[in-house]
Amino acid sequence: MLNRLLSAAPFETALALLAVALATIAGAWTFQSLGYLPCDLCLEQRNAFYAGIPLAAAVAVAARLGAPASAVKIGLALLALIFAANCVLSVYHTGVEFKWWQGPTACTGSAMSGPANVTDLLAAIDKVKVVRCDEVSLRIFGLSLANWDVLICAALSGLAARAALKRA
Repeated sequence: MLNRLLSAAPFETALALLAVALATIAGAWTFQSLGYLPCDLCLEQRNAFYAGIPLAAAVAVAARLGAPASAVKIGLALLALIFAANCVLSVYHTGVEFKWWQGPTACTGSAMSGPANVTDLLAAIDKVKVVRCDEVSLRIFGLSLANWDVLICAALSGLAARAALKRA
């Protein structure tokens, strides 16, 4: 099956990218609805899917309607770049989770700014729910969602790049 996917025409490749991207973001939304709130980095990682899904759909439609091969390849190359960039962000998030490096202070830091007196501070704390980027709230088969995003985005980027570089 992998061989078939790797040798697929641009239309089928774009459909596969679309299907996996849709399933991935649907999974993220499902976990969120079950109470696993996303951190700031998780929310940033979703942007690739928000950009990639309509682009993959447009590439599939363009390929199906017989658009010039160069236009389809450019769309596939853009998809490869989008998912490669997200893979890098996911690797960064993974490193934050493993405490290999410091994450953004908005969701990992201990820096304190804001109310100067204790009463205002307590009132502010009651209003804010910070989801930490350096704490894993859910593991599936031993991997965090950031870890899974590394694998998924690497696969999507590789598939899109292979299709973009493939000779007609």
